[in-house]
Amino acid sequence: MSRPYSLRRRLLSGLIGALLVLGGLAVLDSWREAQDTATTLSDRVLAGSVLAIAERVVVTDEGILEVDVPYVALEMLTSAAQDRVFYRVDGPAGFVTGYQTLPQPTTLGTEIRYSDDVFRGDAIRLATLSRAISTGSSAIGFTVTVAETTIARTQLTQALLVRSAARLAALILVAALVVSLAVSLSLAPLYRLRAAIAGRQVSDLSPIEATVPKEVRSLVDTVNSFMLRLSAALDALRHFTGNASHQLRTPLTVVRTQIALAQRAASLEEARGALQVADREAVHSERILGQLLMLARIDASGPERPLVAVDLDRVAREVTAAFVVRAHAADIDLGYEGNGPLEIGGDEMLLAELLGNLVENVINYAGPGTDATVRTYRGPQPVLEVADSGRGLDPAQIAEARKRFARGRSDKPGAGLGLPIVEEIAALMGATVGFAPTSPTGLTVRVVFPTFR
Repeated sequence: MSRPYSLRRRLLSGLIGALLVLGGLAVLDSWREAQDTATTLSDRVLAGSVLAIAERVVVTDEGILEVDVPYVALEMLTSAAQDRVFYRVDGPAGFVTGYQTLPQPTTLGTEIRYSDDVFRGDAIRLATLSRAISTGSSAIGFTVTVAETTIARTQLTQALLVRSAARLAALILVAALVVSLAVSLSLAPLYRLRAAIAGRQVSDLSPIEATVPKEVRSLVDTVNSFMLRLSAALDALRHFTGNASHQLRTPLTVVRTQIALAQRAASLEEARGALQVADREAVHSERILGQLLMLARIDASGPERPLVAVDLDRVAREVTAAFVVRAHAADIDLGYEGNGPLEIGGDEMLLAELLGNLVENVINYAGPGTDATVRTYRGPQPVLEVADSGRGLDPAQIAEARKRFARGRSDKPGAGLGLPIVEEIAALMGATVGFAPTSPTGLTVRVVFPTFR
């Protein structure tokens, strides 16, 4: 069995986890953007210094390059971070002035080129510009390189990143609070539903009427459907208990009385007679109990019982054959007529019970010398008939016989459940039960089934 988990915790973990992942990605992007911003600002200052020094390069009368490095060109690079500044100027003959060991980029051009390198153990940012100065008859090329350490640039990057991360953290915190509130509000109907169910009495199986979101409506409908089925099952159990108590009390009392008489009998014949009565009542009780169990099963099945293809002709032949011996003992000529396989939608066990109750009613109530026939045929729809030439029943007697525990003839065995069982089984299969007189005497019970498939 899997461990229970909190839906609220899962939702919060998933949503806040997603916020944190997105926040982490945003911080990485902010870090890259802060680096680009700091580098751009640093490069602009380096470019100003390179241009300022390049403007101060001159050629002497002897054709030698001289540089009067302006203080302002290096002053603009100073910062509170105490970055160190380096420069060098190179002419056609090589190094002219500055820091001779300062690295130079491998590619030069008329535009300022930027690069990163290491000088004296510190990371530096270099800006290099190549130009030419005219002597009147020719042009002399030179290169100016200015570099500074990256302390200020790193500090600016960190400052931008910290401010950006702080704003993102505040945003994530507010979003987490909003998400937590939204999840709590969204789950509130479930808490109300739980309270509505918990506050019910144990015997209250009425449908739940709590207002819930449409996403939960199907769950509530399923619970309501289950409660209706449970209510039907409990009603069937209560009916069975009440019916069994009512119907079995008398036969069991008779059994106990006859056993007591057998114990006090003066002769063996008297004891046997009492035990025979007790045995008959025990058989009667067994039949009543079987019918009550069948009714309880039908009541608990409800309309959702699945129907499968059943051959009505085969079931009718088998049930009829099973009752032939009993019918013969009651002086009833029981036969069967059919035209071959006849498919209906039903339950084979319940169908056999239905027909068995009809045939047993004929054996118990039609009277000796009766002809009885079980028929199956296809009219507009599949039909099962049980016709007899016995005493018959008038409409008032039929209406009475269709009630539970109503016995038309109290001198005959039974509990008055035969026809009610027949009609309830027929209803489960979507069939209808009709009664008609058999000419010239007797009764015909006709069960019409719906067309299957």
